[in-house]
Amino acid sequence: MELHILEHRVRVLSIARPGLWLYTHPLIKLLFLPCRSRFFSLTETPEDYTLMVDEEGLKELPPSEFLQVAEATWLVMNVSHSGSVVQAAGVTKIARSVIAPLAEHHVSVLMLSTYQTDFILVREQDLSVVIHTLAQEFQIYREVGGEPVPVTGDDSSNGFPQIQHGPSPTVHPIQSPQNRFCVLTLDPETLPAVATTLIDVLFYSHSVPKEAASGGPESTSIPFFAFSLIEGYISIVMDAEIQKKFPSDLLLTSSSGELWRMVRIGGQPLGFDECGIVAQIAGPLAAVDISAYYISTFNFDHALVPEDEIGCVIDILQRRQEGQAS
Repeated sequence: MELHILEHRVRVLSIARPGLWLYTHPLIKLLFLPCRSRFFSLTETPEDYTLMVDEEGLKELPPSEFLQVAEATWLVMNVSHSGSVVQAAGVTKIARSVIAPLAEHHVSVLMLSTYQTDFILVREQDLSVVIHTLAQEFQIYREVGGEPVPVTGDDSSNGFPQIQHGPSPTVHPIQSPQNRFCVLTLDPETLPAVATTLIDVLFYSHSVPKEAASGGPESTSIPFFAFSLIEGYISIVMDAEIQKKFPSDLLLTSSSGELWRMVRIGGQPLGFDECGIVAQIAGPLAAVDISAYYISTFNFDHALVPEDEIGCVIDILQRRQEGQAS
């Protein structure tokens, strides 16, 4: 298999919900003008809006009290088989070969699954450890000027730290809102046709879907909407009720039209220094061969699993949590 380190240098930001009005115009430019940024991802969560954006896109966003920018610069990687990109829902497919080894070497990762593929983000300062850790499993290439240049483990061997056997990572609590999600794509040429609806859903219409159940936090629906425009490819994750607002003939999904349920990871904000969070979810799901999209945000992580598997997934992850407690 091949591991490609892409050219993007990405920053991770949080826009507080009360300050969204200040960023609506620059975000609309990033949404609809691909020339402004080649890596742009915007995810609405109940707490805030998370942005993953390259350095060109970052220039569009004015500093303010509502904007938090994580300190690290992140590099973007994806996995392919002899040049063909691994299809999305593959966080389970790369759990053993990428996610677990990096967790063992105390490398913090973020994940961004899209309709097309799964992106693994690592901090630029950890790149030498990443290369050394994965060089035996993968042919590693670093894209330079659009061309893949081979990288060897020897390129990063100097000063490579030994595995640190620190305390076991925290097992975080999970929640599963009642939303049923769609994972979709859109031909970029038809993006203007859904512009008004997209702007309304992202910036002006914040009502929780109608079927939100009453009860505790584990039984309600939540606002969650993820849009990415990366190297010309669009990916959207939205609630199935929200999808009804869009023209049905423009949004494309798999032929099965599968719906997805969410597992939300973290009882409090996770931070960026903790390692092994993705591995704790991806590993158990890989063991039972359950596909998952995985979307990291500024405060919490989110795994989307097939609707008919949600009961099994919750059972597996709760037993894992109880196992640590005992």
